[in-house]
Amino acid sequence: MQNPTHLPPTHLAQELRLPTNWLDYTILAIYFVVVLGVGFAARRSVKTSLDFFLSGRSLPAWVTGLAFVAANLGATEILGMAANGAQYGAYTVHWYWVGAIPAMVFLGLVMMPFYYGSKVRSVPEFLLLRFDKSAHLLSSVLFAFAAILIAGVNLYALAIVVEALLGWAQWVSIVVAGVFVLAYITVGGLSSAIYNEVLQFFVILAALIPLTLLGLKRVGGWGGLTDSLTESHSADFVTAWGGTGIGDANPLGANWLTIVLGLGFVLSFGYWTTNFAEVQRALSAKNLSAGKRTPLIAAFPKIFIVFVVMTPGLIAAALVPNIGTPDSDLTYNDAIPYLMEQLLPNGVLGIAVTGLLAAFMAGMAANISSFNTVFTSDIWAKYVVKGRDDAYYLRFGRLITAIGVLASIGTAFLASSFSNIMAYLQTLFSFFNVPMFVVFIIGLFWKRASMKSGFWGLLVGTTAAMINYFVIYKQGVIDIPSDQGANFVSAIAGFVAGAVVMFAVSLFTAPKPESELQGLVYGTRSPGMDEPPAAGDEAWYRKPALLGWGAIVLAAACYIPFSF
Repeated sequence: MQNPTHLPPTHLAQELRLPTNWLDYTILAIYFVVVLGVGFAARRSVKTSLDFFLSGRSLPAWVTGLAFVAANLGATEILGMAANGAQYGAYTVHWYWVGAIPAMVFLGLVMMPFYYGSKVRSVPEFLLLRFDKSAHLLSSVLFAFAAILIAGVNLYALAIVVEALLGWAQWVSIVVAGVFVLAYITVGGLSSAIYNEVLQFFVILAALIPLTLLGLKRVGGWGGLTDSLTESHSADFVTAWGGTGIGDANPLGANWLTIVLGLGFVLSFGYWTTNFAEVQRALSAKNLSAGKRTPLIAAFPKIFIVFVVMTPGLIAAALVPNIGTPDSDLTYNDAIPYLMEQLLPNGVLGIAVTGLLAAFMAGMAANISSFNTVFTSDIWAKYVVKGRDDAYYLRFGRLITAIGVLASIGTAFLASSFSNIMAYLQTLFSFFNVPMFVVFIIGLFWKRASMKSGFWGLLVGTTAAMINYFVIYKQGVIDIPSDQGANFVSAIAGFVAGAVVMFAVSLFTAPKPESELQGLVYGTRSPGMDEPPAAGDEAWYRKPALLGWGAIVLAAACYIPFSF
């Protein structure tokens, strides 16, 4: 059954209207001017389709690393994780320390050599090389569809926040944000998106850090916050693992097994290793070493970002104990806007509003820039209009960017049926990313996986995840306490179904000749994987293994104070 506290909002609470003045609007205007300026500055470097879609594979690791984490700092991170904090409490840390860091390290150390070394332009193109055209086309279509849905989430979130906070009509917010994202991506391509994501990363932190500190001051510091939540919710609300025994009840509606397998392995690895909106940033790095370090550099800020997105949610839950219930006008998504309205003075308020807009635009831009690459390179150029000159595909890439923005406007309001935007996004990830991950992981580590198994594993895995969510969960066949718990189960169902089908199909269909698997299967190599390190890349602090294992140890250490 669906959690009764998931009330479907169409807007944020109207009492959250902010007392903005000329100073706040000036800060907002300066930000938009800078964003467009970055787009036009990047235009000079766009001469080929490779420049437009992958920045000519020319960017340094620190830039792609910050862009990698900023691309994820959209509606998912800001409204969604704060909503998680208000609804589920400290369980939110699992989305970072189990649900992100191990997968990001795996991407950098294990998968990037295959992605970058094979010189593919996209994640679906890797499936074309490893399996066949049917797997490639299906993965391309599914990814393009998912990218538009997720871009729509960011656009919808932006519109409802701006309407509530500034009083702008939703259609005005949608059009303004869409036009700006369209302008800087169409003009400057991926380079514009990435450099703006680096800028947006710092703007977002400048918005969230003051909000978190002022909120903690309001509730009497961390001690006052935990005491208040323990009294109003439960002691488990401020721990990571309390009440997660199998059969125990807890706010998340999931036990330690579904957290570790559903979130920590299936959903997490499915998202971080196959989601092209993220992988595209690593593919734009200037060499293989920089590509491997991209997700590893991103892992370190990712470990700590949880404190400035979860903590405001906890503070909102302490200040409004009935938030998200029928007894309150505030939904879980209102946590951040509520604190902004309560705590921030003018000027700081302008930075906070700018940070929210930056977050939504970063998330939308990441998905639109990955959508235009997949649609142009993997669908249009391979199956519709083949063999045209590079200039044609560059023009088409700009055209499909505009179409993608318009389509994302059309999908924006699908998010309105979820009180917690994070739940909606996790649903999409369980449908689209998890089945693609099982195809990747089996294809990467099992040479015998046949050419046809990729298509059938992807199709059956996607179908199984959808059946679990829409039939078994939504129709009440099995009682799962929350949307998030259902997403974990859907992810596991999609993974298991896809894996079983791939093994079964592989037993009865032909494998790919071993000569065609070089650089595509673990234990093999391609010429691109033997690229020598660039000058300075051999320094000890740039060693991928050190960065990766350092991130794992640091994330594990962060669990200690939340485990007792």
